[in-house]
Amino acid sequence: MRRLGATGLRVPAIAFGAMTFGGSRSDFYRPIGATELDEATRMVDLCLDAGVTLFDTADVYSDGASEEILGRAIGSRRPDVLLATKLHGRTGEGPNDVGASRHHVVRACEASLRRLGTDWIDLYQLHSFDGETPLEETLRALDDLVRQGKVRYVGCSNLSAWHVMKALGVAERERLERFASMQVYYSAAARDVEYELVPLALDQALGMLVWSPLSGGLLTGKFRRGAAGPAESRRAMMGRSPGIADEGRAFDVVEALSEVAAERGVSVAQAALNWLLRRPGVTSLIVGARTPEQLADNLAAARWEMSDEEVARVAAAGARPAPYPQWHQRLYNSERMSEPWMSEA
Repeated sequence: MRRLGATGLRVPAIAFGAMTFGGSRSDFYRPIGATELDEATRMVDLCLDAGVTLFDTADVYSDGASEEILGRAIGSRRPDVLLATKLHGRTGEGPNDVGASRHHVVRACEASLRRLGTDWIDLYQLHSFDGETPLEETLRALDDLVRQGKVRYVGCSNLSAWHVMKALGVAERERLERFASMQVYYSAAARDVEYELVPLALDQALGMLVWSPLSGGLLTGKFRRGAAGPAESRRAMMGRSPGIADEGRAFDVVEALSEVAAERGVSVAQAALNWLLRRPGVTSLIVGARTPEQLADNLAAARWEMSDEEVARVAAAGARPAPYPQWHQRLYNSERMSEPWMSEA
């Protein structure tokens, strides 16, 4: 269990992502997963047996079906779990059925509460940045939801570092509820967050939840250099994994992880997850699964720990030239760039 940012809330190092729930009802989400209630309930059971109490979803996943199935799968065990969901994406055809206006924030929260079958959301997150709504309006609406008891903590997802820092400044100035966490895309093969967002999380005491820690299946061991991979896999159906600009370097990472996995007698996916759990700033990894067997293997990643040498070996395989201004800071100002300011990527 790890503390969520500067709050007193403790969350598991591995959380469950319910993006695969209900995909059969949505053409867009069907390739990701089509888990229905019976199997969803088995997965929730498996999570709770392993001590995983944080479940993450979003109102747009399978047009709301993910929230509905997750709520029903949890059922009477609601007091024993932490529910996280998100708002921002389009939920209807109307001009105000998207974004982070007060109108949409309030309506989206009420709709999520109904679908989840609960009276409160433990972590309510902005799914993206709304450049057309003043942050004061968005944060005031979220603050009201906290004061009303409908939401307990607020967070964000997929925001740039300046978006997050501006929101923290507005919250402090206006005395509004502050983000407790941010949810980011991060993996051993996709390390963009290490330049700005990880230092921000460390400096501002924000929890960092990681989505797609296996880069859409790239780091499961199913894909090897020069091979197409299984035709039915999520990555084959969705195309290239997100954020992978250099496929050659990505497969260097796969090979490094495969070596560690073979030495440890674990799966490549476990090695990839375990590596992330050792990274600075990481609070919890959000893992999804198509089957209970996949889920059980992913959860086992929290039962062992890579050595410093193994962590460094995988990191070296994915190293790349730093962008500006990071390369300039490292080259000319390293003595004044102590942690958390010195990024590691």
